[in-house]
Amino acid sequence: MVRYRVFVSGRVQGVFFRDTCRQIAEEHGVSGWVRNLPDGRVEAVFEGTQDDVQKLVDWTRHGPRRAAVADVWVRQEQPEGLDIFQVR
Repeated sequence: MVRYRVFVSGRVQGVFFRDTCRQIAEEHGVSGWVRNLPDGRVEAVFEGTQDDVQKLVDWTRHGPRRAAVADVWVRQEQPEGLDIFQVR
């Protein structure tokens, strides 16, 4: 079990980033959450197997079709044992 916190900048709000992220997380059995930040970035936490979490991290580098990702910052953290994925 691994946990990554991800900050995504660019045109990532108002393009269905959070909802698409939730759908992909659920498809891969990844728990955590995603939210918009006041500065225009998106923040997400992913918990699950290394392979499944890496798929989500890789996805954030391009996001949904209408997004224009400029930068992704990733930090590994201690897993908390989350069991669902939420849009906050």
